[in-house]
Amino acid sequence: MSLYLFDTDLLTLFADRHATVCKRASEHSQDELATSVITIEEQLTGWYTLLRQAKTDRQLVAAYEGMTYSIRFVSRLQICSYSAEAAARVAAFKKARLKIKTMDLRIACVALEAGAIVVTRNRADFEVVPGLELEDWTIP
Repeated sequence: MSLYLFDTDLLTLFADRHATVCKRASEHSQDELATSVITIEEQLTGWYTLLRQAKTDRQLVAAYEGMTYSIRFVSRLQICSYSAEAAARVAAFKKARLKIKTMDLRIACVALEAGAIVVTRNRADFEVVPGLELEDWTIP
């Protein structure tokens, strides 16, 4: 059994019911689907930004409803945490001057520690991480 860890973009597509992503996800058992606490942080940061920017009750209600949906959706997945071992990998890759954004590197290192395959369409950034397996579930 493999563990498939959604990055932020693919998790959003999955939650938004992207047909191809949902079809691929349906081919796996629920306990094979995961995301990282880093992805959850990124999603919540987006909702917090919308909440702070809301000028009307309608915007505020929409932001809270979206946030509620996101939390309920992600709670159905396994959530992989950011461990001391993942942090050590991040530090080592940064020392090696790997060209990748910090949050993507954290997601990658969480996946490496969990032995997970990262589900992403952002291959360009993630493929620089040695030993990281990737799949793009937007491609039929």
